[in-house]
Amino acid sequence: MKALLIWAVLLNFYKLPKTGDCASTHDQVLSIQVTTHQQADIVKNISSQYETVLWSPTSPEYIGAHTEVHLFVPANKLGTVTDLLQTHHLTHQVLLDNTEELIEMQTRNESSDPRSSASYYERYHSLEDIYYWINKTAQDYPDMVKVTLIGSSYEKRPLYVLKLSGRQERAEKRAIWIDCGIHAREWISPAFCLWFVQYSLNFYNLNNDITEMLNSMDIYVLPVMNPDGYKYTWTTNRMWRKNRSMSKESNCVGTDLNRNFDANWCTKGASNRPCDEIYCGQFPESEPEAEAVANFLRSHKDSVKLYLSIHSYGQMLLFPYSCSNEEVPNHAELFELVQEAAMKVRRYYRNNYKYGASAKTIYLAPGGSDDWAYNLGIHYSFTFELEDRGRYGFLLPPSLISKACNEALLALKSIALRVIQKTQPQP
Repeated sequence: MKALLIWAVLLNFYKLPKTGDCASTHDQVLSIQVTTHQQADIVKNISSQYETVLWSPTSPEYIGAHTEVHLFVPANKLGTVTDLLQTHHLTHQVLLDNTEELIEMQTRNESSDPRSSASYYERYHSLEDIYYWINKTAQDYPDMVKVTLIGSSYEKRPLYVLKLSGRQERAEKRAIWIDCGIHAREWISPAFCLWFVQYSLNFYNLNNDITEMLNSMDIYVLPVMNPDGYKYTWTTNRMWRKNRSMSKESNCVGTDLNRNFDANWCTKGASNRPCDEIYCGQFPESEPEAEAVANFLRSHKDSVKLYLSIHSYGQMLLFPYSCSNEEVPNHAELFELVQEAAMKVRRYYRNNYKYGASAKTIYLAPGGSDDWAYNLGIHYSFTFELEDRGRYGFLLPPSLISKACNEALLALKSIALRVIQKTQPQP
C-alpha cells in the first residue's frame, strides 16, 4: 500500500508544469518595465513572437529604454515569456490575470433594444446592435437626425453617418465631425459615439452647452469607422486592430486605417509590411473606409470647423502633428484648448489627462486622419484617447463606460464651445 502511495505522489510530481511551461490557465496582460536598450531589444523580440499582442506602445519600434510596455500573452505561452523576462532581469507585473472573464463581461448583453433599459449606453454593443440603434434613433428623432451612407467597408458593410441638428434654423451652419472605432479593439470609442448622440438628443433644450452646440453647428457622427474589424473582434479575435482588407502581395490581413491617410504617408512611425499592426496600406486612401471619410470631408471642408477622432487607451487630448515633430501654425491656440479641457476633467472628475501635440506627447504616427484633416483646412483637429491608462486597457469593464464617456463629453463640450466662438461668421 505504501509503495502505491509513493508511486502516485511521484506520478503527480512529474505532471507538474516545468520551467517554461504555463502555470496559468488564463491569458494575461503583463506590464513590463524596460530600462536599457538591450532590454528593449529583448522585449521587441518577445512582442513579435509567442502569439503575444502588443497593447502599448502600438508597435515594437516604439519600445526603447525607459518604456512601460503592456503585452497580452496567451496562457500557453505565459511560462515561456515570464521565464525570458526573469532571465533578462526585466521587472514585470500582471495587469490583467484573466482576460477571458473581462471579455465575457464586455460581451454580456441582455437586450438590443435602446428603449428597454436606461443602462443601454453603459454596455458594449455588437455591430448588428449598433446598426439597429442607428435606424431606431433616426426614426425616433426625425426632426434632428438624418442618416447618410458615405461608403462601405472592404467586406461591403455600410458606413453610416448621423447628422445631428438643432431645431433652430440658421442660414450658414458650421459643422463638427466625430468618428469612432477606427481601431477595432478600442470598444470604448464606438460606445462614446452612441453615448454622445443620446446625450445630445435627450438634453437638447435642457442643457445650455449642448443646445448651443446643436443650434450653432451640425454634428456628423460616424459610430464605427472600421465595421469589419469591429465585427471580427466580436466573433474571432478580441485583440484585432486593423481593418480586414486583403492584398495580393501577402497572406497577412488588414491595414491600419490611421496610417492610411495622406499626411507624410508611410514615413517613420508607419510600416510598409502588411503583417505589422501599423501597416500603412498600398497607397494613401487605399482602404475604402479611409477613402469614404476623406471624400466626405473634402466635400464638406468649407463647413466642418472641428474634427475629432475618438480612440483608446491612454487618457490623452492630442492635436497635430502626429506625422512630424514640426509645430502647426496655431499650435499655441490648440494647446490652450486641450489644456483648458484637461483642467475641467481634472476639476470635475479628478482624473488626469495628458495633452499636447501628438508626436511630442506620444510618438510619430504618420498617415493619421487628424493630421490629414488639419492639412485639408480643418484647423481645429483633435484626437482623444479615452480611459484608462492600462489597468484594463482595451478591456475596460462596462461599469466604467459612464465615467469614460462623461470625461470625454466634458472635454468635447469645452473645445467645441470655444471653436464656436472662434469661428463665428463675420457680419
